[in-house]
Amino acid sequence: MSTARPIPALAAARRAVRPRRPVWLDGERVGSVADVHLPLLVAHPADFAATEAGVEIRIPPAERESRLAALHRQWHADGVIIGWRDEAYALSPLDGPGAGQPRVAIERAASRFWGSLTFGAHANGFVRGADGQPAALWIAQRSANKPTDPGLFDNLVGGGVPMHQPPHEALVREAWEEAGLPPELARHATPGRVLRLERDIEEGFQREWLYAFDLELPVGWTPRNQDGEVQGFTLLPVHEALALARGDTMTVDAALVTLDFADRHGLLPPAWQGPWRSFLSGQN
Repeated sequence: MSTARPIPALAAARRAVRPRRPVWLDGERVGSVADVHLPLLVAHPADFAATEAGVEIRIPPAERESRLAALHRQWHADGVIIGWRDEAYALSPLDGPGAGQPRVAIERAASRFWGSLTFGAHANGFVRGADGQPAALWIAQRSANKPTDPGLFDNLVGGGVPMHQPPHEALVREAWEEAGLPPELARHATPGRVLRLERDIEEGFQREWLYAFDLELPVGWTPRNQDGEVQGFTLLPVHEALALARGDTMTVDAALVTLDFADRHGLLPPAWQGPWRSFLSGQN
């Protein structure tokens, strides 16, 4: 396997090419909207003010949640907002001391439309070898029926963090749903880095803080999916899991979390360390 080629996940994590304008709420930048969607906002001048400099949400505080919910349902019916989750995410400031603090609840599927800040939690489920070092990683394959990244490879556990739930608690919940991990085991997950993605995707713009965790698992334990979102699991030697992360058959999120695991445990191939360090330097 050549190591001279770029690592696709690193490039994809910072790929933002479609023109967008910042979105402001009470003087705080809470996201961005694609130029192609500006007509949707211009059609509601009482709710939004759109200029060359950006978009201001003018909806009064008492009406924001219900008004945005109505607009999101209409835009979903029109095919602009892709998918629907019935999960509460938030518009939150992107900058300053309030960064990440919820200002108003929105439908999860609308977060990509607004390019708003979201959070994810992923766990590398690993097994140690006889030498005490991580020897293998459990890799999931997403269901072919998943609305995003169907059939691609994933970490043992990975999912979105809803409004008002800490990443570690979301991980414990997802661990049972996706892999049948009992809470008393999942709570032993230890944090890695927080990885930041800003990229164009089919649904809009993914601006996410991705919380990586490590979870050591006993030899002989086998994951069992509970919610139908995973079609299978494979315990791969670390070098084989890294080969997936190095290619294009693993989700971008999972590839980054896998590379982070390898780096923190001294398992990242030397030729990959330069691109990885360059990626990390752009996180701040």
